[in-house]
Amino acid sequence: MSNFIDYVKIHCRSGKGGAGSQYLRREKYNAQGGPAGGDGGRGGHVIVKGNAQLWTLLPLKYRKHVKAGHGDPGGKNQMHGADGADEYVEVPLGTIIKDEETGEFIGEISEDGQEMIVMEGGKGGKGNVHFKSSVRQTPRYAQPGIPLSEGWLVLELKVLADVGLVGFPNAGKSTLLSVISAAKPEIADYPFTTLTPNLGIVAYRDFRSFVMADIPGIIEGAHEGKGLGLRFLRHIERNALLLFMVPADAEDIHKEYKILVNELEQFNPDLIDKPRLLAISKSDMLDDELKAEISQDLPDIPNVFISSVAQQGLVELKDMIWEELN
Repeated sequence: MSNFIDYVKIHCRSGKGGAGSQYLRREKYNAQGGPAGGDGGRGGHVIVKGNAQLWTLLPLKYRKHVKAGHGDPGGKNQMHGADGADEYVEVPLGTIIKDEETGEFIGEISEDGQEMIVMEGGKGGKGNVHFKSSVRQTPRYAQPGIPLSEGWLVLELKVLADVGLVGFPNAGKSTLLSVISAAKPEIADYPFTTLTPNLGIVAYRDFRSFVMADIPGIIEGAHEGKGLGLRFLRHIERNALLLFMVPADAEDIHKEYKILVNELEQFNPDLIDKPRLLAISKSDMLDDELKAEISQDLPDIPNVFISSVAQQGLVELKDMIWEELN
């Protein structure tokens, strides 16, 4: 089983507020002491918190129910009830939160330590001391606490990376990532070897670096959910730069590129505004004459011929990426 979990449903329940107290003061020398009931405590919140050390939602796969503590009732002599304990749900950066029933977008966690209350605890009820007036000297009632909130939430992870690799299965994306970073994706000569996004940190000149994500291969119709479809297209939304990869042995490089662009556009038109580069992979089989011939029919975006296996064009590719990112 893969440890990369990018979608979970969890049931969250906040704490209910504690009831206010109806206490009436009774003292040795004052049998008719006034109201002195304290307020109830607030119920605990359910809070989603960003943690930069996490990279998957795996821990939540085994934690389906999240419950915060209830507020304590108010006490005598205006003693305030204790607040219920808040419950924290730690998630990786790039996690979005939605209401499971309505699909409504609730929020997004993009910074380490960022906190978001997703289920608010009920407020504590007011004690009878608040209801005293010139007309009503000894009110014998207090407010109940406000009830808890509960419901199912969907947490979705969108991988955050500088560069997203876009290409059909078998375009050589995993091989490129394994050669220019320390990432070790599974590589084999069949489609869909990559079933989860792989992230690699690519070292650049002068100790600089950028993050590259190998996103599972697109197939025609991915935007309709075919193949591994929509689940992976959403990871591309979070990349600053898209690196399209088409192998040199493709029947028509320009046509394949256009199909990839169309899939992205159908899924989310905003993706088309992102900067794009084109790498023609597996180019060690081409001589200079063939490269010149192919170049004439390439789309009008920065392009480079590379071979991950023969280590050709990789420095040039990194330079192009760095220039576009900065």
